[in-house]
Amino acid sequence: MTEVHRTAIITGASSGIGRDVARGFVEAGFNVVLNARDAERLDHTAGNLACPERIAVVAGDIGDPRTGERMVAAAVDRFGGVDVLVNNAGIFGLKPFVDITEEDLDNYININLKGTYFVTQAVVRQMKRQPSGEGNIINIGTVLIAHPSASLPASAALITKGGVHALTTSLAAELAADNIRVNTVAPGVIRTPIYGDADVDVLARSALLNRAGEVDEITGAVLHFANANYTTGVIMAVDGGYVHGRA
Repeated sequence: MTEVHRTAIITGASSGIGRDVARGFVEAGFNVVLNARDAERLDHTAGNLACPERIAVVAGDIGDPRTGERMVAAAVDRFGGVDVLVNNAGIFGLKPFVDITEEDLDNYININLKGTYFVTQAVVRQMKRQPSGEGNIINIGTVLIAHPSASLPASAALITKGGVHALTTSLAAELAADNIRVNTVAPGVIRTPIYGDADVDVLARSALLNRAGEVDEITGAVLHFANANYTTGVIMAVDGGYVHGRA
């Protein structure tokens, strides 16, 4: 009997959380379609994963709606459909509110919000066509939406990631009748390149566990949602207790 593998599309898969999520899904037996803007780095990530026969690569900017359509086409052509979408691609940076330029804001909107929206739209259209009649969308947000910090001025990043949180609950309601589940993993301070030169160990001191998170801890949460068939509309903090503050 031929083994049937579920298929996941993972955006922002060339580094940080996305790269580890790709590892986790491959190890869990999924086919994966990997996306990032940098084709060379994306190919490098794919080359370091096991089971090349279960990996497809689609480089491109998710802010362009055609990129999402290309990812779906790759999933259908190579693996027969899409079961899970992980909207991981996003940008984050620290900059005072009064210094944010129109170009800055447009960039955050294009990647964090518009990109997530249109990739999800392309995937949902495909999920609704599939005979399985179900699907699973997992977004990556941030605990800073409800728990901002004066030491982390990131208004442009947060208003767009806040939109992703709103999209999660909105789509969970709208797509429930189609048996498409929508959830979000909201990381705290995780040791990834997204923080640039910032000292993540210092930033993470306000968490109850008094440490930064590691990418595989986010991967574990994403895989949990990929298998949580009775869970939708949930925004789950994975933050070492950051949202509660230290005693």
